[in-house]
Amino acid sequence: MQDTPETPQGASPTPAAAPRISQRILTQYIRDLSFENVLARKGVTTSDVAPEIAVQVSLDGRKRGGDNQYEVMTKLTATSKTKSSGEVLFVLEIEYVGVFQIEGVPENQMHPYLLIECPRITFPFLRRIVSDVTRDGGFPPLNLEMIDFMALYRNELARRAQAPAAAPKLDA
Repeated sequence: MQDTPETPQGASPTPAAAPRISQRILTQYIRDLSFENVLARKGVTTSDVAPEIAVQVSLDGRKRGGDNQYEVMTKLTATSKTKSSGEVLFVLEIEYVGVFQIEGVPENQMHPYLLIECPRITFPFLRRIVSDVTRDGGFPPLNLEMIDFMALYRNELARRAQAPAAAPKLDA
């Protein structure tokens, strides 16, 4: 007969431990950066215009060759136009990548984890670069507001669910 540990009266046995999530940032880098100062080419100073800025963000995550390594890219485009005429003042495009080693996340939860949690970690670094580039480009620094990556992820899922399925291609 085997000895089994007894549970004290009134206490429940401990449930199986949930998997422990481990995450490390292996590296971060700028894959692509472009800043076009349209205003300088026209010879107008920033004090002469009232800007309106539009920011677009897209995310991409994929597995890398190494064990439990993933690459998450945040692509950000900021376009500044004049409020009055809609003329472009500047365009900033940046692809910022974080490489993560992630363990303990169930496979069915990896996609949202990559596109929500990982960008939250790299965003402050991306924000600083955007601020520095716009300031060094002759404009007031563009200090981005925090991005709700959960809402961004949900909106993308809803958009994909509403998009009609592409018709299969037929070879002629």
